[in-house]
Amino acid sequence: MLEKMNTFTNLLTRRISGERRAINAENPTGEKGKGGISASELGPCRKGNPCILDITPGATVTLADFSGCGLIDHIWFTLLDPICFQPHTLSGTILRIYWDQECTPSVEAPIGDFFCCGFDQNCIVNSAPIAVNPNRSFNCYFPMPFRKHFRITIQNCTNETIPRLFYQIDFRLLSTLPEDTVYFHAKWNQRLKNTANLGEDYTILSLPKADGHYVGTYLAVTSYEPYCWCEGELKFYIDGDLEYPTICGTGTEDYFGGAWAFGIPHNGHAVETTFSSLYTGFPYFSHPNVNQTISNRGLYRFHLPDPIMFNHMIRVTIQQIGKHDGHLFERIDDITSVAYWYQTHE
Repeated sequence: MLEKMNTFTNLLTRRISGERRAINAENPTGEKGKGGISASELGPCRKGNPCILDITPGATVTLADFSGCGLIDHIWFTLLDPICFQPHTLSGTILRIYWDQECTPSVEAPIGDFFCCGFDQNCIVNSAPIAVNPNRSFNCYFPMPFRKHFRITIQNCTNETIPRLFYQIDFRLLSTLPEDTVYFHAKWNQRLKNTANLGEDYTILSLPKADGHYVGTYLAVTSYEPYCWCEGELKFYIDGDLEYPTICGTGTEDYFGGAWAFGIPHNGHAVETTFSSLYTGFPYFSHPNVNQTISNRGLYRFHLPDPIMFNHMIRVTIQQIGKHDGHLFERIDDITSVAYWYQTHE
């Protein structure tokens, strides 16, 4: 049902049910006929309240608190102006989304990592569910259904005040949702080099009791050792898998839609090359030299055409394996990830 609701054919060639609403600083409640009421120097309804001002360190701001039934189909953010961009804003601003009065958020991640921009670095992302456009325009198109209520918050976990936050949550009010509707989730995780053991796989997601489908991975890797960094395989342990997974990939760059360490031959050397496409991407690389001692890489894979279904459990891991002179070796790097999935609501 949700797939049909989000295909262009059904959206544009059939009568669309529901009622369109939007929540932003100009209409923070999303009420009908209540947008743009605040006045500016130009008068009422003339860009009087376009953003939230001065989010102080430690403060949590509620962006949306809405009761009803429907589907969020677009979320947009931008923070600050380019001339006053502050370090750690993207990693230290935490996005949380709660469905149907739940106490624990179904979505919890730094805003940068959620939008595939790790390392506090903005990069262009041209995927189907996540788009990051000039300049620091963060867009999410994952469909997010809710039966009774949704609440979206932002917390400033940096030491600096966020002077401006612009946002808009676009959603459709519906009379009901199908009984088999599943809810959107996203979870951030991180393991630093000094807390890892050689040969220990990194866990991207572990759900011991859940029913749904896995739809995406964002991975940010800081490599501290030279030579090839991307021989590690991603593994999906599904519905009772213990020692061995049902799905085991062939290498990190392979899973993220590339090959041969994303290297394009140039003057006798392979030059790692970034790219961004609908479902796979390598949008950020801090150094052009594959043998740099320390470098940062951001990658994404969205399983929209190929969701990974699970009936009662799933565990997603990745190895940390490198290669030099034709030989594999275990390595330890900093890894940060965001897992995206849908599951039934308890």
